[in-house]
Amino acid sequence: MNHLLSIKALSKQQLLEILSLAKEIKTNPAQYRKALDGKSVVMLFEKPSLRTRVSFDIGINKLGGHCLYLDQQNGALGKREPVSDFAANISCWADAIVARTFAHSTIEQLAEHGTVPVINALSDMYHPCQGLADFLTLSEQFDDLSKVKLAYVGDGNNVTHSLMYGAALLGATMTVVCPQGHFPDGQVVVEAQAIAAENGGSLMLTSDIEQISGQDAIYTDTWISMGDNASLDEIKAKFAPYQVNQALMDKVGAKFFMHCLPAYREVEATAEVVDGTGSLILQQAENRMHAQNAVLVKLLG
Repeated sequence: MNHLLSIKALSKQQLLEILSLAKEIKTNPAQYRKALDGKSVVMLFEKPSLRTRVSFDIGINKLGGHCLYLDQQNGALGKREPVSDFAANISCWADAIVARTFAHSTIEQLAEHGTVPVINALSDMYHPCQGLADFLTLSEQFDDLSKVKLAYVGDGNNVTHSLMYGAALLGATMTVVCPQGHFPDGQVVVEAQAIAAENGGSLMLTSDIEQISGQDAIYTDTWISMGDNASLDEIKAKFAPYQVNQALMDKVGAKFFMHCLPAYREVEATAEVVDGTGSLILQQAENRMHAQNAVLVKLLG
């Protein structure tokens, strides 16, 4: 593993090793206090962030490393100077690059032209760090992730893509429920279904919310992705049948609710569910740091 650009680039063994290491770091943080001793990580952010920025910054510090944050005040990636020059220059000084970008092609260029590991902290196509945190969270609730039944309800997006690849590698059962016109990328679906078949899992897609049953967890995300200019009223009308509420949770037998945050209560999910006893949202948020730390230790430790 030279980079983390997408979960699909991992083998099943690598994914399981990252989750195992994340648990170890979370349980015994003192043992990893100097894991990144003398290492410096540059974070390039085109998009605003709470969880990603804080979890990486504090996580790197907990591993004994140094973190430098660069936002758009330093000039947009690829506009002030080519992405290739950004990557080559930063590689002269830093030991790794963490990038949160609009276009996935920017992440790929950083990896191609840099000489240090690159971690995708979110792009328009993938959110691998979130996916790793999510499966770490599920692994704390279920001993065997291959037995988990996960339903994703809402807008098919970068988070959905990462969840599909992760579930497929782990051999889990995943159902994606989206309104027509809002399904995940077709190529990602085909790839994830093939990976699922290889690992004894399954991936089903439907627009019919009535088709899901017998789920362990329901996952949703905001109906409008960051930077999307769609009309909220228009989106609400299309997505209203896909709101995650207690009636849906009870109907499909889901014990746990998941959301990558920020969550808009009474929009994609009700407050009763978001703040309910089965909500794993804060564990997911905390586990961002532990999962990312495991990736950093794998790449640099």
